[in-house]
Amino acid sequence: MADYSTIIVERDSELAGLTTITLNRPEKLNALSVQLHDDLQDACMRLQDDYETRVVILTGAGRAFSSGAQLGDRRESTPVNDVDRRARASIGGKTSAMLESLEQVTIGAVNGLAIGGAVVFLTCLDMRIAADAAWFSIPEVELNLPLTWQAIPRLMRELGPARTKELVMACERFTAQQALEWGFVNHVHPKDQVMPESRKLAARLLSMDPLSLAMTKTACNAAANMMVPVEVAWSDRELMLLAYRQGALRASKGTGPQSSP
Repeated sequence: MADYSTIIVERDSELAGLTTITLNRPEKLNALSVQLHDDLQDACMRLQDDYETRVVILTGAGRAFSSGAQLGDRRESTPVNDVDRRARASIGGKTSAMLESLEQVTIGAVNGLAIGGAVVFLTCLDMRIAADAAWFSIPEVELNLPLTWQAIPRLMRELGPARTKELVMACERFTAQQALEWGFVNHVHPKDQVMPESRKLAARLLSMDPLSLAMTKTACNAAANMMVPVEVAWSDRELMLLAYRQGALRASKGTGPQSSP
């Protein structure tokens, strides 16, 4: 695996077939910067052709899984045109789609808080194990931002319509225990047991026949996508681009901060 500045990708020295990806910006609570998206997308692209890796664990360094999108972070170069702006606005959606499309079985090891885009990342993974002190929040609407990255259909599949509406509209944080009761996470453990328990689950998965396991994941994903297709969120990129433009307009009038893709 390549070396990255914002993530650590490691093949497990004891469990053949396990690769762990660690979001590695602990001083920023693993905020999802443009560079982190680039690094994670590259790692996912490499995993697409990695047939030795059969299970992937995604976790965070330090006390957070991730504090979500790093607001205001953008590429230094000026967009060429609106098509370029739209592509930049959809960077989170692209990363989410690449995580979801991994052929390997994926496990989210939620070692601490997970906010906004971090929750979206977790919806793209197959299974989730959380620390008992971890908590979750989806604050976009409270920040006057649309919830994009194809989050709503994924949350609908995991939590159902009523719970999804409550969480994304009222923007109230929820605990690991609530996430367990609602079926969003599979297990809750003390923080120091999150990675050992994730590796234990990975070992169990790795003991299965590779082809049977891969086929079962494909079948489960196909059934889930029939329930609520991700494609219903086809206008996410345009919604985010519109939000950026509105932010720039407010900034020009002196009524709010400027943000640009």
